[in-house]
Parts: sequence; structure tokens; C-alpha cells
Amino acid sequence: MSAEAPRLLLLETSGQPGQVGMAEGATLLRSARLSAARRHARDLAPTVKQLLEELGWRPTDLHAVAVSRGPGSYTGLRVGIMSAKALAYALNLPILAVDTFRILALQAGPGDDLDVLEDAQQDKVYVQRFRWAAPESPPEPITPLAIRPFTEWCAALPAARRVTGPALELDTIRSRLPSALAVLPRELWHPQLPALLTLALELWTRRDYADLWRLEPLYLRPSEAEEAWERRKPTSRP
Repeated sequence: MSAEAPRLLLLETSGQPGQVGMAEGATLLRSARLSAARRHARDLAPTVKQLLEELGWRPTDLHAVAVSRGPGSYTGLRVGIMSAKALAYALNLPILAVDTFRILALQAGPGDDLDVLEDAQQDKVYVQRFRWAAPESPPEPITPLAIRPFTEWCAALPAARRVTGPALELDTIRSRLPSALAVLPRELWHPQLPALLTLALELWTRRDYADLWRLEPLYLRPSEAEEAWERRKPTSRP
């Protein structure tokens, strides 16, 4: 097997349902969707095993694990990244950690600047803006990933822009979008394995591997459980 055709395990669990795939080079050979009810890292193992068996591959035939690192569902991201780290550690594989918003931007294709949105709760959104330098080049972020009040984001928009992302599934978001915005088709709102594969191969080519011990979900706010814990903590007295 040539170095130009790495065998990759693909994990995309930033939303529901999660997806698992196997690729050789730029070819996605097998894929499977996880049940939306499967919320634990252990539930990925049978799917990975099944796909390996279908291809006649052994776990040691893999060259890397590619994982979507968010933002997205807190639980889903933990599932994907924990699984990627466990497999990478057990098999001595590098991890290719791909920003989920880059996946969504790549799926959108070239055109006007694109804003990618994900629900951040409490009427806030994760947002990041992408631009194409040329139609044949990949999109690049022109703003940092941020959490903004939805109304503030709307008020700051220029006259023409495209928008995509999982946040559009919410009626409370979609129904309040400015009329001048071009909303991408629904099938592009969620990350898919082919775009994850394309970006993972870029990282593979550059040998841009994630640190196994430091890799965490790209999640700018605490989970609901962490916020609830902070609210319950007694205030210290002088």
C-alpha cells in the first residue's frame, strides 16, 4: 500500500446522528450512521468493527483516525474525541482533528462569504465567517470562532451573505433570519464524511497531527451540567 493512499477511520459525532466511515486515500469506502440514542463511546466500537470486517481490514491496517472536533453537541463531541483518542492510543495512530465549521464551509462550495451557525443556547449562536480566495481553493476563516447573541449577529450583517449550519434546524433561529440572507439547502446544514475526509487528508499531507493528550472538543462554553454545578456551588463567606 502506498503512502499516498492512507487508510483512515472517520468519526463525525458533532450532531445527531453520528457517522463512522472508512476511507482509502480520497475514496470513502464504507460509512454508517449511528443511532441517535447511542450516546456513549462504547457504542462506536461495534460499528467500527463491522466496517473493518466488511473491508477485510485489521485495526492495524489503519494509518490515522480523523475526527470532527466541534463546535457541536457537547455529548457527541466527547463521544467522538474520546473514541478517537482511545483508538489512537491503542493502535499508535496519529489523530487528524478537523474543525466542524470548516467541514460545513467546504460543503457549501465557493461563492459569497459564508457564515456558519450552531446553537449556543440562551438565544446565542456559535458563528464563524469563511471566504474563498479562489473557486478552486478551500475556504478559510476570516473571523475567529465566537459565541454571539443571535440578534447582535443579525444586526451586524452586511446586505448579502450566505448562511449554513445546524442552528438553522431551529425555527426560533431560521424564522428570524434577515430576508437578504441566502440560506443554503438543508442537506448542507450538517457535516458529512466526504468533506471531513477532504480536510483530514490536508492535515495528513502536512503531518499536522493533534496532540493525543491535549485534544479536547472545540467548545467555547461549559456544558449544561457544568453550568448547573457552578450555580449550585455555595458562595464563599469572608
